[in-house]
Amino acid sequence: MRLTDFWARLEQTFGPAYAGSIAVDQVLPQLGGRTIQEALDAGEEAAVVWRAVCAAYPDRVPAQLR
Repeated sequence: MRLTDFWARLEQTFGPAYAGSIAVDQVLPQLGGRTIQEALDAGEEAAVVWRAVCAAYPDRVPAQLR
């Protein structure tokens, strides 16, 4: 998954304004206690981070984006 795809999915899921907040404010245990942005900045693959988002927000991520 490319980063552009990742960000598009995050925005589709949470909306453009809230997606940015989720990325920098929410610590996900699935990412080793890091935020989305921290994990991406550390070189984690976008697909791995997206799977963590799906696991953290199972009721929020639409099935077609999983």
